Amino acid sequence: MVKLNIILAPDKLLKKKAIDVKEIDLKVRSLLDDMLETMYESNGIGLAGPQVGVLKRVLVMDCFYGEDKKKPYKIINPEIIFKSEVMNEFEEGCLSLPNFYSSVTRPEKVRVRYLSESGTITEKDFIGIEATCLQHEIDHLNGILFVDHVSRLKRNVILKKLEKYKKQIN
Repeated sequence: MVKLNIILAPDKLLKKKAIDVKEIDLKVRSLLDDMLETMYESNGIGLAGPQVGVLKRVLVMDCFYGEDKKKPYKIINPEIIFKSEVMNEFEEGCLSLPNFYSSVTRPEKVRVRYLSESGTITEKDFIGIEATCLQHEIDHLNGILFVDHVSRLKRNVILKKLEKYKKQIN
C-alpha cells in the first residue's frame, strides 16, 4: 500500500467536481485501499478522491476505528437519494484543512446509492456521525469544503490561516 499525499486548502483542485468511475478495475481498488490506509495514518474518518489529487467519485470512511474496531466503507459514485428533515450539528474538521474545525448543520439521516468495490449497486441508510461524514465526503466530490457551509467571514479567516500554515510547512 502507498501513503498518498493529501492536498491542503486552498487549492483549486479541491474546488473541482469529480467524475464518475466508469470501470472498477484493479487500479480503482488499489486507490481505495491506499486512500483507506492514508486516512487511518492521518487519524481521519473520511477521505475523498479529490483530496489525494484524483478527480474520481470515490471515497472511504470509517467513523469507528478509534474504538478498537473497524467499520470501513469504500464507496464509488455515491448519490444521496434521501435526506431527513431532522438536522444534526457536528463540529467538523478535514484532512485538507488540518487543525481547523467548525460546527456544520446537516441532515441527521441520509440514504445513499453507490457501487461497492465489487461493482454491486448498494443502497444504505446512514445516521448520525456516519451520515455527517458521508455528506462531508460527497461534498468533496462536488468541489465543496466544509468551510463553504460557514459564514464568509469565518471561512476567509480559516483560509488565510491555512495559507500561512502551507507556507510554513513548504
